[in-house]
Amino acid sequence: MSTIRAIIEGTINETVLKSSLGFKKPLIGYADPNDPLFLELKNLHPHHLMPEGLLKNVKTIVAFYIPFNIEIARSNRVEIKVSEKWASAYINTNSLINEICKLLSEKLNTQGVESAYQIATHNFDEKTLTATWSHRSVAYIAGLGTFGVNRMLITPVGCAGRFGSIAISHFIEPTAKPDKEYCLFFEGKGCLKCLKNCPVSALTENNIDKPLCYERLLKVADEYSAIGFADVCGKCIGPCANYG
Repeated sequence: MSTIRAIIEGTINETVLKSSLGFKKPLIGYADPNDPLFLELKNLHPHHLMPEGLLKNVKTIVAFYIPFNIEIARSNRVEIKVSEKWASAYINTNSLINEICKLLSEKLNTQGVESAYQIATHNFDEKTLTATWSHRSVAYIAGLGTFGVNRMLITPVGCAGRFGSIAISHFIEPTAKPDKEYCLFFEGKGCLKCLKNCPVSALTENNIDKPLCYERLLKVADEYSAIGFADVCGKCIGPCANYG
C-alpha cells in the first residue's frame, strides 16, 4: 500500500473508531475523476460540480462511508417518531466527516498532495433539493454500493450511516464496482418495505417527492432543535439498514 493511501485509510479509520460515538469501521473507496458516471451526474443535475471543478489538479476522488452500529439503527425502527439516537448520530457524523476531511487535507498537504472537499451536508440547492456535490453519488461511482428503491446507497454493510468524500491530486487505483445488487427489490426478492415505512408516502418504485420528504425532515429538525439541526428521518431504510 502506498504512503498516501496508508495516510488516507489510517486517518479515516482511526478518527472514526476513536470517536466513541457508536460507529462501526468505515468503508473506503476510490473513484477515477474521468469516470463517465461523473458526466452522467452532471447531465442529470447541471449545477453539480465535476471533479475538476472541485480540484483543478484532481487525480482521485476518495469516498468513505461511516456505518452506525446496530443499536442506533434499531432505535429508529420502533415508531413513526425519529429516535433521538438516530438524530444525534446524524449530527455527530456530519461533524465527524468534516473533521476527517480537514485532517486529511492537513496531512496530505505535508506530503505535497493537494485536496479539496465540500461539507458533509447542507450544500444543496433549496429549490431543486439537489447537492452541488453529492457524497452519496460520488460513493456510488467509487464502488461503495448500489442504489435502492429508497434512493439510499446501500453498501455491503447496509445504509444506516453517512458518506463523505475528498478530491486529491494523487492517483490511487479506482475501486471495482459491485457485481451484485444490495437492494432486496432490485435483487428480485420483493421487499419494498421502504415504501411502506415512509411516514409521508413520498416514495414510489420509480420516484421520490423531494419537497414532501424535505418537509418531513424540517419537522424532525424542529422537534430536535435542542441538540442541533437534525433534518433527518431514515424510516425508509428498513431491512437494508445494517448488514453484517
